Amino acid sequence: MLKIGDKAPEFSLKTGNGSTFSLSSYRGQKSIVLYFYPKDDTPGCTAEACSFRDQYEDFKDLGAEVVGVSSDSEASHQKFTQKHRLPFELLADTDGQVRKLYEVPRALLGLLPGRVTFVIDKEGVIQYIFNSLSGATDHVSNAKKVLAGLSA
Repeated sequence: MLKIGDKAPEFSLKTGNGSTFSLSSYRGQKSIVLYFYPKDDTPGCTAEACSFRDQYEDFKDLGAEVVGVSSDSEASHQKFTQKHRLPFELLADTDGQVRKLYEVPRALLGLLPGRVTFVIDKEGVIQYIFNSLSGATDHVSNAKKVLAGLSA
């Protein structure tokens, strides 16, 4: 099980616009708020994404980039991003390999992909892990508090 203080596992995934996101490309430059969510355009996931959107400038001011991950396709992510005007990348983990790499558990008796947020510092070390399917917008406020503590 990944824990605070562990090195974040490296990965590369396709974005909604077809480019490739690599965690290693941010090393030494920015912290990353990496959030795993169940599915595009569902009520909780939309609330979470829009909350990250509405506070995105705060995350940038704290030296962080926000990145969402689900098993939805690149096309689904592109549609979801456009519909809600999301300013950050959504990554297509269609085979679930990155979810498995980050040990994100399934929720609701294994029926749904889990909702877990990781705050990864500039050196690639996990500083925070929050696992809650129901508290979608809590992921945003909690991540912001952790980042504020890192920059203090």
